Order: sequence, then structure tokens, then C-alpha cells
Amino acid sequence: MVSLARKSLQREWSRYLPAILAICFAGVLLFMQAALVLGIFGSAAVYVAKSSSDLWVGYPGTQSVNLGRAINADVEFLLRMNTNVTAVEPLQWVDADWRSPQTNGGVSVYVIGINPNQDGLIFDQALDANVRPLLLEPGAVIVDRADLGQLGVKLGDWANIDGKSVHVVATASGLRPLGGVNIISSLDTARQLTAGRDKTRATYWVAKLNDPRNADAVRKDLLSKPSFGAYEIWTSGEFALRSQYYWMGDTGAGVAVLFMAAIVLLVGLVVASQALMAVVISSAREYATLNALGAGMAALRRVVLEQAAWIGSIGLAFSACVSAFLLILAHSRDVPVAITYQMVLVWAAVVLGIALISGLFAMRGLLRADPALLLR
Repeated sequence: MVSLARKSLQREWSRYLPAILAICFAGVLLFMQAALVLGIFGSAAVYVAKSSSDLWVGYPGTQSVNLGRAINADVEFLLRMNTNVTAVEPLQWVDADWRSPQTNGGVSVYVIGINPNQDGLIFDQALDANVRPLLLEPGAVIVDRADLGQLGVKLGDWANIDGKSVHVVATASGLRPLGGVNIISSLDTARQLTAGRDKTRATYWVAKLNDPRNADAVRKDLLSKPSFGAYEIWTSGEFALRSQYYWMGDTGAGVAVLFMAAIVLLVGLVVASQALMAVVISSAREYATLNALGAGMAALRRVVLEQAAWIGSIGLAFSACVSAFLLILAHSRDVPVAITYQMVLVWAAVVLGIALISGLFAMRGLLRADPALLLR
């Protein structure tokens, strides 16, 4: 009976093709949805993920990176006094309005003031070392290449941020945040844009440690100092997850994602089970013959379940190839997608689960495999 399922798939593959395509289609939808979710919500923490800092110091209760508030400069001195800290620098956050001759009205942007030196921590994984010094030019900014159209500029153009001229000196990739446009500038340029507003203080102070495993010890030491104030300290991993969970949970976007995933699962399960049941019903006479020859219903159910497993495996392989192609295409178009090996394992298990559950539903078709059918 074990070889019967495989032989039937080999000889009558065209009958099983609709079920295979259904599993493949559901697998592609689930994979791309998961990749988009990780990419889109992961971009909420792009400031942390693309930086080499180990600790972030910010206003207490900050829910996401983009919701930070100005903090005192005294934090810098306390960080530098710790022997485990090897580098400290600020991040200046400015909500601003971008205008260019090609844009109709203004574009809301985030101006991120960073250390422009080659040893800077913020965005060091997104900006090449030879690009960062370009920000030393007064008014120089760097934007994500995917945002050029939205900003109405191209490399080398001049634009206007809150009434002050800026110059696009370079472009990069991997700078796009969730729900906005990042404009990278030097700290001096960012502070010039805050003139007349109480935002000249840094929004965050970040620190690099000699050993990231000392993060908890450094945090406890700083929080124990009365002069440190009520500020909060997060490791890079904690702050990244905090930002992502805020957008997924508190904004309600996560509920929409789960709802869409449930719809995809339901549709994939229904289509695959119906396609597989149609195959079982069309083979009713063959199953009836096997039953008449002494094969019990339990053995026939194992055949159907093994067929479902094979269909799931083949559909999974096809969907992996299609998903890989779409993933490459998305990267080439600067679509925010991301994958992890944990996501791939869960995805594969879910796709195979859809196939096996479809096989369980398809077993109802064996009710027609009555030997009396052969007498008609």
C-alpha cells in the first residue's frame, strides 16, 4: 500500500495537479505575506537594526523609535564614565516638512541627525564609510533611493526642509522606515533645522560596549546613579522588538495581518481538500476493487494520507521556487521583505499541515469505495 500512493501520483499526475497547484498557491501567499510582515514591521526598527550600538538611552515609556523625546546631555557623561563603554554618540530626531519644485505640497519626513564620521554607530550598516563624510557639507542629506520619486528629487538636487535648503549628496538602500521618509543628515544640519524650537537636545544617546554581554551590568550601574534621572535604557534587541510590537499590537495592524493569514489558510485548505477529494471520488472504482480484494478501509485511508503528504511536499517545493523568485524581484524593486530561518520552518510546517488536513477531509470520498459499486 505504501508504493500505491507513489505509483498513482507518477502515472496519473495530471489528476493530482489541481491539488498540487492549490498547495503551491497557498504556500506562496503565506510565504510572501510573512516576508512582507517581517519586512514592513521590521522597518519600524531600521534605526536600531542598521546600527552597531549596544545600548539606547531615551525618554521613559517610549513605545517606538519614532516616538522619542529630547533628553539631557548629562547622559553622555555618565555613559562615558562607565569602563565598559567604548563609544557614545547622539541621535537627533526632527519631524519636518520637505518641499521640492517637483512635489505638490509638502512631504512629511523624519530628519535623522547622526555622527558623520566614518566611525559613527548610527546607520553604519546602511551607509558606506566613504559616504558618511559627505554629510559634513552644510545642508547635505542622504535619502533612500526608493524615496527619490516621492521626494521629487534626484541625486545632486537641492530641496527645502522647513524653509532651509538641503542638498542630496548621496542615496542608499535600507533606510526606509515604517510610515514615513528618512532624511539622513549630520548632527549640525539637523540642529540647524530645529532653530526656534526646543529640540536642540538629542533624542537618543547610544553606546557601544567592549562586550555586549555586559549590557545588563552597565544598565544597572547607570540606573543606580541618582544623577541619571528617570531615563530608560534598552539593549538594541529590546528596543527593536519594542518598536515592532508597538506597530503590530498597539496600532491594530497585527490584527489585520492575522486576519489575512487566517483567510489564506482557510482558502488554501478548502481548495486543496476539494481538489484532493475530487481525485479520491474519481478513483472510487479502483478503491472499491482494492477493498473487494481484502484491503481494509484503514489501509485505503493510509494511501490517501500518503498521497496528501506527497502532494504537500511537491507543492511545497514548487512554492519555494516561486517564492524565491518573488523575493528576489521584491528586493530588486526595494519592496520591504525579510525572512528568517524560523519563519521558513514554520511556513513549511503550515503548508504541509494544510496538505495533511486536506487529506483527512478527502478521506470522506472513500465512503463511495463500496465493492457493490463494481456490480453497476
